[in-house]
Formats: sequence, structure tokens, C-alpha cells
Amino acid sequence: MDLSIVISLFNEEESLTELLEKIHAELEPKGVSYEVIMVDDGSTDGSWDKICELKQTYGNVHGIRFRRNYGKSAALYCGFEAAQGDIVVTMDADLQDDPAEIPEMMRMIREDGYDLVSGWKKKRYDNAITKNIPSKIYNWAARKVTGIKLHDMNCGLKAYRNEVVKSIEVYGEMHRFIPYLAQNAGYEHIGEKVVKHQARKYGSSKFGMERFMNGFLDLMTIWFLQKFGRKPMHLFGVVGTLMFIAGFICAVWLIVEKLVRQSHGLSFRQVADQPLFYVAIVCLLIGVMLFLTGFIAELISRNSAGRNNYNIKDRI
Repeated sequence: MDLSIVISLFNEEESLTELLEKIHAELEPKGVSYEVIMVDDGSTDGSWDKICELKQTYGNVHGIRFRRNYGKSAALYCGFEAAQGDIVVTMDADLQDDPAEIPEMMRMIREDGYDLVSGWKKKRYDNAITKNIPSKIYNWAARKVTGIKLHDMNCGLKAYRNEVVKSIEVYGEMHRFIPYLAQNAGYEHIGEKVVKHQARKYGSSKFGMERFMNGFLDLMTIWFLQKFGRKPMHLFGVVGTLMFIAGFICAVWLIVEKLVRQSHGLSFRQVADQPLFYVAIVCLLIGVMLFLTGFIAELISRNSAGRNNYNIKDRI
């Protein structure tokens, strides 16, 4: 099979028929063999009934229904697990992603050798204050932290080689950072394509302003896990050791200074009367705690089931 289209949806009953018609009109004349996997993320409207109806109309439509709303990452994880196509495309169900972009994204993967192609909604039809400006700030921060030069990392329209989606684990709200997950799994040929963004036709956005704070926290989490997940002592141990050394030097300095001044008959302050002494004590305590944290994290990491999971590219 050439293509799997994974669509995560939540209460998008009105748009599903039109979306499938557009996909069919775009791909069928080109002779592309494809499947559409619709993951109903606990919708409370008639979305699942509509998926069942579309299954009867288009035999290549498959549905997965959650008992409750788990979030987009969970939906994509299950969709990726079920995808059989050589190329996997993700898109939203709200008609803001144009299926006409899919053939060119497929070509970029097949002919240009990309592992992943991310859409870039260069011209957006969202509210500038609540979406456009925060999105620009978020993407700037994501580029700085991840080193991946994408203008729109959170764009829902993306295309992947099948092996990419089978090699990454999307959980929590990590769907925003799939390019970074792919890069850390060894798939570094990441491209970008300017895609047409369309105004939402039905309903309203399911994501509130809290997604930007959550996105920043998730960005810090994924950076830490990818960089230090297998070697936590390299962070906690180093910082803890430096803090301990700084506290130890301060404490020794205060004690030596007191003894020297006392031996020469000069006035001196008691060590415990000086603010620097308490700074030194705090540094010593924090240093010990960080070192022990790293030690415990290292024990957990070395006993985890996935400690020796590696992506092997070739064998001869």
C-alpha cells in the first residue's frame, strides 16, 4: 500500500464527509493505493456514526474509537500502530489541512529522500493574538531548543516514512515534537513544505491557551529525556558536584580566615555569624541531594526495560 492517512478527531461530525470526499477526489485519479485511519478521541457527538457510514461508502476507511478523550498524542500513537502504508500522512479533521498537499509531500519523501516532511502554514487564518503570535514565539523557542529549523513544528499536516512512525513513541502531549522525536531516533532528513491553511469551516478549536504553557513544559521535558534520559547522572551528578565543591570552598575559606585572623590577634567574626556560612551550608546540602538524585535516577534508568532499545539502520 502506498499511503496511510491518520486523522485524529474530536467532535468533528460535520466536516468528516467533506474531508473524505476531498481526499478521494485528490488521490483516486492519481492511482494512489491508500487507507484512511480515523481515530475518534472520545467524541460526544455523532462522529463515530459518521465514520461507520463512511466505512460503508469508502471501503478503505478504518476507525478506532476511544472510550474517553485521551488527547491527540494517544490518537496518533494508535493510528501509527495501525498504519500499513509505505508513507504515513497525518492531518486534522477540521478541513484546515488541504489534501491537495499530500501528493507533493509523498514525492518529497520518495524522490528527495526525506524521512519526514512537515507542513508550514506560512499564511494563517487564525486569530493573531490568541494563535498566530503565541505560535511564532513557541516555534522560535522550539527551534532554539531542538536545533531543527522548522517554521511550524506543530503543524498537523506531516508526511513520514512508515519506519519513522514505527520507531517513535508519541505519548502525553508530545505530538507537538514529533520531528524532534524522529531526529533523536536517527531520522535526520527532515524537510518542510509551505502548505495552504484554510479557515475552520465548522465548530471551534478544541485547544485553549493552556496549550502554549503545556507545550513549553513538554519541550523542556522532551529535551531532558532525550539528552539525559539514559545518563541522568551526567546532569544531576555534575551540577551536584559543582554545588558541593562551591559550598565546601566557601566553608573552608571562612574557617581558615577566622583562624588566621585569630592567630594574629586581629578582630574576627564567628563563622556561624556570617551569611556566607549559611550559603555554603545550603550549597553543600543541595549538592548532596542532587548527586543522590542522579544516583537513584541512574539505578532506575539502568534497570528499565528499554535501556538497550536501539534503532538499527542496516545489517550485512
